Amino acid sequence: MLQMSKSAKLGLLGLVLFVLIFMYTPLFVVIANSFNSARLSAWPIEQLTLDWWIFAATYEPIRMALLNSFIVASIAMVFAAILGTLVAFALSRYDFFGKSTVNLLVVLPIALPGVVTGVAFSNTYSNFLSPIGIDVGYFGLIVSHATFCIVMVFNNVFARLKRMNPSMQEASMDLGAGLWETFRLVTFPQFRSSFIAGALLAFALSFDEVYVTIFTAPPGVDTLPLWILKEMARPNQASVVNVVATVVILLSLIPVYISQRLAREDDAR
Repeated sequence: MLQMSKSAKLGLLGLVLFVLIFMYTPLFVVIANSFNSARLSAWPIEQLTLDWWIFAATYEPIRMALLNSFIVASIAMVFAAILGTLVAFALSRYDFFGKSTVNLLVVLPIALPGVVTGVAFSNTYSNFLSPIGIDVGYFGLIVSHATFCIVMVFNNVFARLKRMNPSMQEASMDLGAGLWETFRLVTFPQFRSSFIAGALLAFALSFDEVYVTIFTAPPGVDTLPLWILKEMARPNQASVVNVVATVVILLSLIPVYISQRLAREDDAR
């Protein structure tokens, strides 16, 4: 391990603290203002209150936006988990022409700006599907989210499969186990943590997405991030927006934290 002088350690610690403060101070301000009694965001806080939290909990548009976010993120996560795992197996276990190109195409959606992805799906739905009578509606929103979530599962599962020893699966099949039994009892337990971690990250990514949602959400359908974006134009809603933003922060933190724990457990094996 690299040995560092005491002054170097203190300097590095100071740099880390500065970066963390720089990153998380805006989030702290949002969370703190969600308890501000003033209707407009202000600092310092005049008086602490839970009124805005109570209002948000009983405000139907917010509850519907939360439900939509959960539904879209959950179904997109399932699609991403299945497709991402299948592609990871194909690319890690088999050699075929164009393998590197397929790998690039799977990862590309996460690198594209959300606006580009949203416009692409919006044009596809309106120019090709709507003219032939196919109204994608809510399902179109889910599909558009699933496309950029696949890479989260793919990266986690693919990395784990590359580190796995195939001799265990071969031994299982030599002993008479079928393909499904070998997968269920031998293969899946070895990459289960990576699979769950990738799925949780996919959920968090979909839950937070706003740009793709703007272009693909059906009329009258809001997710929490989309509701926040719309309400930001109304200054009198600032306190309620802070409450909803805090909820999004907390709900996004949970799957990310769990996925990190699972990733550490996987690396320790």
